[in-house]
Amino acid sequence: MTTTATPDAAPNLMLWTDSLHTGDARMDETHQEFVDMINQILATPEDQQLPLYKAFLNHTVEHFAQEERWMLATGFSADNCHAEHHATILETMRVVEAHYLDSDPTIITRMAEALAEWFPGHAGSMDAGLAAHLKSVGFDSVTETLADPSAIQNVTMSGCGSVSCS
Repeated sequence: MTTTATPDAAPNLMLWTDSLHTGDARMDETHQEFVDMINQILATPEDQQLPLYKAFLNHTVEHFAQEERWMLATGFSADNCHAEHHATILETMRVVEAHYLDSDPTIITRMAEALAEWFPGHAGSMDAGLAAHLKSVGFDSVTETLADPSAIQNVTMSGCGSVSCS
């Protein structure tokens, strides 16, 4: 959990903990980059955050696209709620730049803090569930291949890839 830092205090950064591990090394590597970029934004003065935020948004677009490729390759329906969560987050992230440029210099910090609060729950439920699914069907996230494509012939997942859709 993060809080807004006063100008004289260092920000509270998002810690990488064992609870963020999903069980898939490639996913965890991408998640570590995500956490590192949130921390870089939080540690940067607000008047210098925009270039970092743009890079973070680009990273997040690819991060989510990567997971969605894996979902589709392993039997998730295209309209699953995990992908819907990704779309909602990206939609919100995209409007932040305009608000920042318009007159809200604190919005990038607030967005980074909100993502730091959201991410552990998402990683621990939806992403961990996706990682377990990938493992169960023999999907290699590094090569993005299935050991046995017939393992998913009759699988059509429409949920989130986790026990719950929250």
